[in-house]
Amino acid sequence: MNSDGKKKPFRKPKPSSAGPVLGPVKPGLQVRAAAAKILAAVVDRKLALDGALDNEHGNPAYKALNEGDRALVRAILNATLRHLPRIDAAISRLLESPLPEGARALHHVLAVAAAQILYLDVPDHAAVDLAVEQSNQDPRNRRFAKLVNAVLRRLGREKEEVLAEISNIPVMPEWFLQRLEKAYGKEKAQSISEAQLEPAAIDLTVKADAQSWAERLGGFALPTGGVRLAAFEGGIPSLEGFAEGAWWVQDAAASIPAQLFGDLTGKRVADLCAAPGGKTAQLVFAGGDVTAVEQSENRIKRLRANLDRLGLSAETVASDLTKYEPAELFDAILLDAPCSSTGTTRRHPDVLWAKGPADIAKLAVLQERLLRHALTLLKPGGTIVFSNCSLDPTEGEEVAARVLSDTPMVERVAIDAKRWPGLESAISPLGEFRTTPDMLDVPSGFAGGLDGFYAVVMRRVA
Repeated sequence: MNSDGKKKPFRKPKPSSAGPVLGPVKPGLQVRAAAAKILAAVVDRKLALDGALDNEHGNPAYKALNEGDRALVRAILNATLRHLPRIDAAISRLLESPLPEGARALHHVLAVAAAQILYLDVPDHAAVDLAVEQSNQDPRNRRFAKLVNAVLRRLGREKEEVLAEISNIPVMPEWFLQRLEKAYGKEKAQSISEAQLEPAAIDLTVKADAQSWAERLGGFALPTGGVRLAAFEGGIPSLEGFAEGAWWVQDAAASIPAQLFGDLTGKRVADLCAAPGGKTAQLVFAGGDVTAVEQSENRIKRLRANLDRLGLSAETVASDLTKYEPAELFDAILLDAPCSSTGTTRRHPDVLWAKGPADIAKLAVLQERLLRHALTLLKPGGTIVFSNCSLDPTEGEEVAARVLSDTPMVERVAIDAKRWPGLESAISPLGEFRTTPDMLDVPSGFAGGLDGFYAVVMRRVA
């Protein structure tokens, strides 16, 4: 991108026919090569980062690395994708002329190295030397090796000046920032964009006594009733309470939709699009007789495993939701619908580069279709909560408004802001939940914010 945020034209490169690199490989080279390949897959081919970083089915270059090197690849990619517009501006600032048409592979080498120099605790000389070596080993980039060396060494020398110059460039792509400005206003859109740079928190939903668990785990109790952890060494399974299923990991915002039902004792409840199971567990723990519906059998297996650890049980059904017809209607339904996931960019910084406006429009159509079908599964007098983790009203407020406007059998149930102290600003004038990543103040030492979520409560009146 140019410094004004506009994209430069490029032609998609042809696949390289180069064979494997022979001879000794510099330590760290395979890590940078894997990062550049995966960056290309996300930005140019619109592939999901989670899929590329899957330990079993991910990118071959990533799978070939040991766990320590994989962690470095993840850190490099997260930094690159979080700051990509600023990295593009920094590179453009140091080039005498734009990169040649089609030089995407070269761009990715420079971007990966620049992310290390500007945003990671990696020695500048290592980032530069490995980028130069990477260029020399690729027939497409070999002739640019001296350029790579000169640009990156200058970036290291002028790091502070460059960082100051690019600090006001929005870190979200222009197409999405414009949508945020239309929905929330310019100031709020900028605040949401900046929140993407904050590290994602680790939140827990606890079965009981959040304050006690906060004290035991060194966290603090959230207004959603969960616990937020401070940074810690080791993995989640090593924490007290994990083995006995006293809690599960779930972003504070993601825990809200299931709570909107209140007590579910004695009620038949459906969790549609249920995997991985955090919301299912909430519904079961709230007393519901829960049926969890998920199209993928593999995702159903994951859901069952999570419930087993928690000592909870639910009926599971592998089915296409649009064709699902239960023998008996439900008292309550949670539809956490598939969406663009633009509210989760702190955790998934690839989302805004792998998706575009057409994806949002397509998903909104699917959500409306699923919501209209879900309403047919609900008893008269029953309650449905429609939610998703998109920041775009196209996928939330607008879907709900259309359904409510032409479906006489359904009415909106306004959420009472007084029941959500600390999150009053997340309740809209219509009584719907709308969280954004820049919400939620926290004590010093904890990551702030929460995922962007939308949720509305509806009641079937006939």
